[in-house]
Amino acid sequence: MGKLSLKGRVRLSLILLLAIAVIIGMAVLISNYHVDDIQVEGNAHYTYEDIVNMVMTNKLCENSVYLKLKYSNKSITDVPFIERMDVSIIDNKTVRITVYEKALAGCVKVLGQYLYFDRDGIVVESADYPTKGVVQVTGLNFDHVVMYQPLPVENDEIFTHILDITQMLNKYELGADKIYFDDYYNITLYFENVRVLLGNDNIEVKMMQLPNIIGQLDGKSGVLDLREFDALDSFIIFQED
Repeated sequence: MGKLSLKGRVRLSLILLLAIAVIIGMAVLISNYHVDDIQVEGNAHYTYEDIVNMVMTNKLCENSVYLKLKYSNKSITDVPFIERMDVSIIDNKTVRITVYEKALAGCVKVLGQYLYFDRDGIVVESADYPTKGVVQVTGLNFDHVVMYQPLPVENDEIFTHILDITQMLNKYELGADKIYFDDYYNITLYFENVRVLLGNDNIEVKMMQLPNIIGQLDGKSGVLDLREFDALDSFIIFQED
């Protein structure tokens, strides 16, 4: 093989220099834009790890430049219980994932499935397991269910009552398991083995009392009757099973 000409040697040197530059550039890109801090906010249904795994789908996602290109002007919208997720690049090494969960008012259990509905009673998700933070509603009467349609109850004003109750449960940090409505819309709350009878009037006045009472009934089983309670009467009845 003959020797390279001067022109060939120059060309080879330029190629080598270009290759070295590319390697150095890639090393800088990897080191300076490697994601070390992932912030997640707005998630309740899914854990931090769940959300991160949904966004960081491959090894390339560890690079903030790649992430910016992948999620620029694009939300993640195909996740159950989530309206959308936005990915923001805070700096070279920091990413923030903002989760916007669907506003769920409650769920009903039908044939082993948990059907989750929004404030208007529209069924927006289904799952074969209950989700933390969403109360199960019982006592509603309907003979069929269609996804993305309202639950076909006799009086759809019930959904306003459900939303009011769930908001009060959140306000007073009460982790009820179930809400039960009878035919006259009297309300019973279930806290494990304790049933709280609220009736159908002065609900918030009664709910305000529960944070101080429920903790004292931990491990007990019975009925707490608040149907006749009002702000001027502190007489409360608890009947153990």
